[in-house]
Amino acid sequence: MSTPPSPTPQPPPAAALTIHAMLARMGQLNASDLHLKAGLAPYFRINGELHKLNLPVMSGEDIERLLIPVIPAKRRPNYDEKGDLDFSIQLPDGDRFRFNIFRSAAAMNAAVRRVKSFIPSFENLHLPPIYRQLIERTNEGLILVAGVTGSGKSTTLAAMLEWINENRSEHVVTIEDPVEYTFHAKKCIISQREIGIDIPDYGEGLKYMVRQDPDVVFIGEMRDHFTMAAALQAAETGHLVFGSLHTADATQAFGRILEFFPRSEHSFLRSSLSNSLRAICAQRLLPGIDQKKAPMVPATEVLLNTPTARDLIRREQDSDLPNLIAASEKEGMHNFTSSLARVVRSELVYYDTAIQFAPNPEALASMIRGIRSNVTGVISGS
Repeated sequence: MSTPPSPTPQPPPAAALTIHAMLARMGQLNASDLHLKAGLAPYFRINGELHKLNLPVMSGEDIERLLIPVIPAKRRPNYDEKGDLDFSIQLPDGDRFRFNIFRSAAAMNAAVRRVKSFIPSFENLHLPPIYRQLIERTNEGLILVAGVTGSGKSTTLAAMLEWINENRSEHVVTIEDPVEYTFHAKKCIISQREIGIDIPDYGEGLKYMVRQDPDVVFIGEMRDHFTMAAALQAAETGHLVFGSLHTADATQAFGRILEFFPRSEHSFLRSSLSNSLRAICAQRLLPGIDQKKAPMVPATEVLLNTPTARDLIRREQDSDLPNLIAASEKEGMHNFTSSLARVVRSELVYYDTAIQFAPNPEALASMIRGIRSNVTGVISGS
């Protein structure tokens, strides 16, 4: 008598799922993000790609029931009123998870970002030497890290702050929405303030920031006129200020800063930036060759505020900044094309992967020869 086939494993019902089990599973699979969308099964983002889980389709009510245990009770009215809420939680293993819950088609949805407990170094992140050199020689002024969502801005900024924590004796004040990486005092005193828990909004946090005797200030995101003006004021008064901008490259980041201010204030703003800005570091993440050691590798672009850059900023010659970046490699500046060539030559990223991300594929092809492709092995650039 033949043995009947084993029944196909069925996913657990939505009501049986717990958010903590899903977060733990993210760690096991090294997933960076969890997406909960009403009308769909949950998705993990792993090595930059979305993967649908073998779990049931979830309704808005299922998602709300799943998230109730972790939504801060006193902040739930913010979601009910505005349809959007950011918060974070930390598991016993030290990993933090940044939640954004948002209303779409009258249903609750969520995007969850996993932030590992380990704060990586510049070397761990495969960032070019200029990142370390910039922090080593800078004690005041404004440093911005730019990139689109998921480009690793928060991790790069954490590496910068952790280097200061390990090498200087200073007071670091952060204003974050929400807190992502948790810093533990080494040589520095570190005061991390979270929107909605420690302070009601950026305005309150920035208003009293300079009274807290900071040496270093981190503003989680430059999002409007007020946060940018506060960052510049702090930089002008002798503080080292870090912040992030949601733009694709260094030149766009500069343009975004100008957009925060009316045209009538641009002359003053340019004067302030020419004196206070130290660098804009833009980045984007590419799938790496070694999926265990370096699953995602950054391509970077760095604009340093050299005397020539200062002059261009003052004279409103922003269109010349890309040419300055390309021509100033000896000073530490570089554009995405030269960075992509570097990660290909270092065998961190395949050539054909780099070509997909290159702003100028022809220029990249002309810079590298005899490189590795994940399709054809070793090929030659033109």
